Amino acid sequence: SNKSLKTLYLIGSALIYLKGPKFLIYVSGALSMWGDLMWHFAISVFLIGLYGHNLLLTGIFGLVVAGSVLLLGALIGDWVDRNPRNKVAHASLFIQNISVTVCSIVLMLVFSYKKWIEEIWDGWLTVVCYTVVIVLADVANLASTALTIAIQRDWIVVITGYNRGHLAGMNATMRRIDQVTNILAPLAVGQIMTLASNVVGCGFILGWNLVSLIVEFIFLSRVYRIVPALSVKPPAMEHQSYLEKKRERKRSQEERTSLHLQEISRIPVCLHRLRGLLSTCLEGWRAYYRQPVFLAGLGLAFLYTTVLGFDCITTGYAYTQGISGSLLSILMGVSAVAGLLGTVLFTKLRKACGLVNTGVISSVLHLVCLLLCLCAVFAPGSPMDLSMLNMGNASDVGGMTGGHQRHGYPLRGGSNQPLLPDRSSIHWTNNTVLFENAPAGTEPESYVSIILLFLGVITARVGLWSFDLTVTQLLQETICESERGVVNGVHSSMNYLMDLLHFIMVISAPQPQHFGILVIISILFIFTGHTMYFLYARKVKRKPLNVSQSLRCAVC
Repeated sequence: SNKSLKTLYLIGSALIYLKGPKFLIYVSGALSMWGDLMWHFAISVFLIGLYGHNLLLTGIFGLVVAGSVLLLGALIGDWVDRNPRNKVAHASLFIQNISVTVCSIVLMLVFSYKKWIEEIWDGWLTVVCYTVVIVLADVANLASTALTIAIQRDWIVVITGYNRGHLAGMNATMRRIDQVTNILAPLAVGQIMTLASNVVGCGFILGWNLVSLIVEFIFLSRVYRIVPALSVKPPAMEHQSYLEKKRERKRSQEERTSLHLQEISRIPVCLHRLRGLLSTCLEGWRAYYRQPVFLAGLGLAFLYTTVLGFDCITTGYAYTQGISGSLLSILMGVSAVAGLLGTVLFTKLRKACGLVNTGVISSVLHLVCLLLCLCAVFAPGSPMDLSMLNMGNASDVGGMTGGHQRHGYPLRGGSNQPLLPDRSSIHWTNNTVLFENAPAGTEPESYVSIILLFLGVITARVGLWSFDLTVTQLLQETICESERGVVNGVHSSMNYLMDLLHFIMVISAPQPQHFGILVIISILFIFTGHTMYFLYARKVKRKPLNVSQSLRCAVC
């Protein structure tokens, strides 16, 4: 009887959990992340396929996405702050999924009737289609940014009842879901596109988004109903004070001469609105700077300026050093496991040492592991050649032939081969690229350099994700509820800005011989970011922050 009662109790507890807000948020987040990662991977491949296996459209798309979030991040966050939570979540969800759906339809039409479309308007209809695809994909990314800010930076805090332990648990679980989907989602859609076609891949993404839209809408609506605190949103005190300042300026302007008033009245309404939007952006950046956790957030943003991750840059470099696609796929899986270990480390350290100290320990662990990457730059097998930066030797720049070929496989396509080879040799399976076969040729003199590089990158993921979770929770705990959206919007803008710098670095030094310099610059940026966090931690220890008060400052 005791066993049966225990079994009934466990079943009842499981049913309560499955109907609870945490599980619904996890499922909704998993669906959203899966769809986002599939789309981000697929759109890059689609754009390459549309433009004759050229990276131009992909580069333009990346620039538009980063630039739009950089410019509009504060406005997106302000919109999240000023509107009810359910309306923000539903509008963001609807705009995101509908934009992806329409974009998928356009892509299916372009892939199916590409030759016919190229003949209309002397090819200008193709340009229109490219523009529509990029604009819709950018709108979807902006809506996804708004949804992420709303759910992962605001809803989760309210759902946990401002309990630091529960908040840490939800953050860690969401990050684990992100790590798993980051590998599986692009792999799934990549296999569909490889085995079938791009049109079928578009259709699969279209269907997924429609189903995901319905499920996420139902789940988020239920969470909003069963957590009454979500329906209570405090007034935006800073926004009100800003409006008061505008009224005072308006009163002072009314006291000026009538001629000056007439000149102001001649300004078009659109310019007045533009000025209002610019003022909102400026106030958002000022609010971000005023936050007690400003240095920690900026430090995390600096970590985005790096080539030491499993993106196409590092993968392309590994390809030039003779690493096969199958081995890269294994390394990516090991990297995901290291990321999961980082989330476990975060929860353990937070309980034992506190949140701020967890960030310090994670920073030190991250930097120590990256020393392996620094050693890889000078280790046997490294292709780094500083003489390649001498622009006077124009014939040698970017090459791996002649006297400058020290290590690594010879590259295809001549001496000016960049880190990414031609599309035809690439097997697309993730948000990074895997290559079908290593190029034939002489084996490198030593694999020590590439082994140290990936050993450092993989082990550093433990400290990296633990540090990321630490700063994320600090932002959640210290930002007033009335400013949570706009500050996180500006933080997203900072992340995109630093990510842009990392691509500018690669464009400035695109050859494998330059990769060692990119590694050194990346480590300097990461060291600067962690130094900012150390300064923040020192400041907090000198003047401890009342977290419970900061969590509820907007309500009080």
